[in-house]
Amino acid sequence: MIKGFYSAVSAMVANANRQQVLAHNAANMDTPGFKQVLSSFDEFWKTPVVFPPGNLQNLSAMTYSGMLGLGVENAPEISDFTQGALQLTGNMFDLALEGEGFFRIETEAGERYTRDGRFIRDAEGQLVTVDGNYVLDENGNHITLPNGQILIDQNGQVLSEDNLIAQIGMVIFENPAEELTPDEGNLFEAAAAATGEGSPQVLQGYLEMSNVNPTQLMTQLVEVARTYEAAQKMVQNQDELTGKAISTLGRIG
Repeated sequence: MIKGFYSAVSAMVANANRQQVLAHNAANMDTPGFKQVLSSFDEFWKTPVVFPPGNLQNLSAMTYSGMLGLGVENAPEISDFTQGALQLTGNMFDLALEGEGFFRIETEAGERYTRDGRFIRDAEGQLVTVDGNYVLDENGNHITLPNGQILIDQNGQVLSEDNLIAQIGMVIFENPAEELTPDEGNLFEAAAAATGEGSPQVLQGYLEMSNVNPTQLMTQLVEVARTYEAAQKMVQNQDELTGKAISTLGRIG
């Protein structure tokens, strides 16, 4: 009975945690460049299962038949880096990346990476994110823009009246799900330098939307709610069984 109680409680905790992850995805469904977080479950408290083939008193005859998990826990969360839909905005400083790659961003905490291309020209003529972080060029420097129209081509070259001003800084990670960890403000932090090869394609006047699928998300939220409710009922049943067992033992005694 105790094992059943642990199993049910762990399922409640794991599903409550997963619900928080799904709520985070839902809150950022309309955030450009947002990458949904994937959550799954792992077994824990695994114990070996043995089967006595015959004489229960002969413990040496017991045979190993596998592992039994006594509950579940949340597996490490990972970001899903599949590309979101591209949306035309017509804004001069909105940029989207077609295919792999990330923009290089300078923050107070160091260099970060993002797929969120909502950029603006600040009062000092610097190209910055909507949060005020600097967009870096290929050499890791700030990008200073002149007044007037700016053209950014598919290679990320920044042009003003046909004059090359800068090259948008971009990197490719070979395995972003393992190399990057989420940071604040729709940014990612890298444990090491980018190792991927190739050059992303830049689209001016477009934004990449989040890759959250509303229909799939709603299905997952319903599934989590039902699983949590089932685990809650199991806890109640285990509590009732324990109470009956204690009552029975009391009468026998």
